[in-house]
Amino acid sequence: MDTTQPLISVVVPVYGCRSCLHELCERLRKTITSIPADYEIILVNDASPDHAWETIIQLGEEDERVRGIDLARNFGQHYAITAGLDQTSGDWIVVMDCDLQDRPEEIATLFQKAQEGYEVVFGKRVQRKDQLKKRLSSKLFYRTYDYFTGHSSDHTVANFSIAEKKVIEGFRQMKEQNRLYPLFLQWMGYKTASIPVEHNGRGDGSSSYSLKKLITLATDTIIAQSNKPLRLSIQFGFFISLGSFIYGLYLFIRYFFMDQHVQGWTSVMVSMYFIAGLMFFNFGILGLYIGKVFDEAKGRPLYLIREQINGRKRR
Repeated sequence: MDTTQPLISVVVPVYGCRSCLHELCERLRKTITSIPADYEIILVNDASPDHAWETIIQLGEEDERVRGIDLARNFGQHYAITAGLDQTSGDWIVVMDCDLQDRPEEIATLFQKAQEGYEVVFGKRVQRKDQLKKRLSSKLFYRTYDYFTGHSSDHTVANFSIAEKKVIEGFRQMKEQNRLYPLFLQWMGYKTASIPVEHNGRGDGSSSYSLKKLITLATDTIIAQSNKPLRLSIQFGFFISLGSFIYGLYLFIRYFFMDQHVQGWTSVMVSMYFIAGLMFFNFGILGLYIGKVFDEAKGRPLYLIREQINGRKRR
C-alpha cells in the first residue's frame, strides 16, 4: 500500500446484486487509482439470497484490497453499512449501493468537492432512474420525517457519500438500534455539501424496499428521532376534551333553561366508540415508544459476523 496517497475505503452493502459485483469492483479500481489514491473495498453480504458471498470470496482472492464481511443473517441495509464502517481504515470513506445505480466514477467528483474543506459530501440524485412508486414513496418518507422531527431533508440524497475519517469515528459511537446512515451524518453537524451526480438504472434485481418496509422504516425512524407524535396526541386529546365540555355545557343549558329534552342514544354510542378508539390509538403510540426503549435496553449487538476475508486492523 502506498502510504503517500490517501486511502479511500468503499463500503458496499450487498443484497441481491451478485452479477454486478465484478463490474462494480473493476470500476472502483479504475476510478480511485485515477484520483490518485489507494483503496480498500469492503463488501458486506447481508444474507443475499443469490449466494453473493461466493462471488465476494472470489473477488477477495483476486485482489487482497477487496475485503468481505458475511453477516450471520439479514440484518438490513443500514446495519450492513454499520458493519462495514466498523472495519474501515481509510482517510476517506465512501458508502454506496451495490446495484450500480450509484456510479463509481462519481467518487472522483465527491472527493474533489471534499478537498474544498468539506468533511461530508453527499451525491444528489437530481434525475433519479427509479420507478415512479419508489420516487414518490421517498418524497413522502422525507416530508413526513421532516414534519415530525423539524428537520429539512433532501429526498434526492441517499447513502452515496464520502466522509472524512473523523466523521466515521463519530458515527461508530452511535449505537442506536434504529439506524439511517445519511440522517445520522446530517445530525452530527460536520461541514457538509451536496453535489449533483448521475444516477443510473438498476444493474440487477429489484429494490428490497416494499411499501410495507418503507412504512415500517418511516415509523421506526420518526419514533427514534422525535417525540412529536406524543405531543400531538396530547394536544388532540385536549381539544377533544374541550369540545366535549363545551357540548356538554350546551346540553345542560338546553335541558335546564330551555326545557328541551336531550335525545340521541345513537350519538352517545358513536361518541363513546370514537373516544375509545382515540384512547387505543394513543396507547398504541405510547406502546411504540416503550417498545423502542425496551429494544435499546436489551443492548443486543447491531449485527453478527459469520466470516471475514482479507480483514486487517485500521490505520
